[in-house]
Amino acid sequence: MNTAGAEPEKHPLDDYLRVDRLPHIWCPGCGLGLVLNAFLRGLHKSGLDADKVVIVSGIGCTGRAAGYLKLDSFHTTHGRAIPFATGLKLANPKLKVVVFSGDGDLVAIGGNHFIHAARRNIDVTVLMVNNFIYGMTGGQLAPTTPLAARTTTSPQGNIEESFNIPYLAASSGAVYVARWTVAHINRMEKAVIEAMHKKGFSVIEAISSCPTYYGRMNRLGSGLELIKYFRDNSVIKQGINPLHAGVGIDGQIVVGKFVDIERPYMPALQEEGDRK
Repeated sequence: MNTAGAEPEKHPLDDYLRVDRLPHIWCPGCGLGLVLNAFLRGLHKSGLDADKVVIVSGIGCTGRAAGYLKLDSFHTTHGRAIPFATGLKLANPKLKVVVFSGDGDLVAIGGNHFIHAARRNIDVTVLMVNNFIYGMTGGQLAPTTPLAARTTTSPQGNIEESFNIPYLAASSGAVYVARWTVAHINRMEKAVIEAMHKKGFSVIEAISSCPTYYGRMNRLGSGLELIKYFRDNSVIKQGINPLHAGVGIDGQIVVGKFVDIERPYMPALQEEGDRK
């Protein structure tokens, strides 16, 4: 068959990507491409109008995702993705606002914004990529680094308890909370669809591989070996109390959908107050 002059085959996700900016800058073996793929597949299947979807990211490896997406996007200051997202949603409630950022950006410098957005039940979806470390700035200890894990600033092992992200989100007021790893891409895609259709503050924690720092420092191997590690050490426990959804460097990684409830949300409450 003569294919000379034929148009190159188009990938179904090309419409969502700034392909002129590829290849990306992420390290070989980084799980961010897998998380981005799960998000875009979920968006593609969600039925949402892409022209009304806005992506907001902060600073860090994950924050670079906004620059690769052919969607309205904001690459904001460090730790301030959620305030920007809140402002967008309150100014134009018709938008579907998604925060796509990392664990250091969202629960370290941005931790105060995270808990208060959950408390207010802002109608925003947060996709938090957790690679247990600060990957862009040198592999330092993060608030999600598991106990005893090594980083460049804890070479003998972390002595501080890490945040349990699902428990933090749920106890602060989030109405949808799930956690999946990059070894659970199909389940993560389904969670993206559910979270984006949820009214209120929805959170997906995406546990991702960072072979450059976390894998090397903790002798967990390459990106592929880290994904195998996530697969072999994850246990699905749907609907459990997020208090028990822990992550250990040598123990089980509890994954699943933990919260899916309804409660009044912003900006609907704001509009109701304006009518009164």
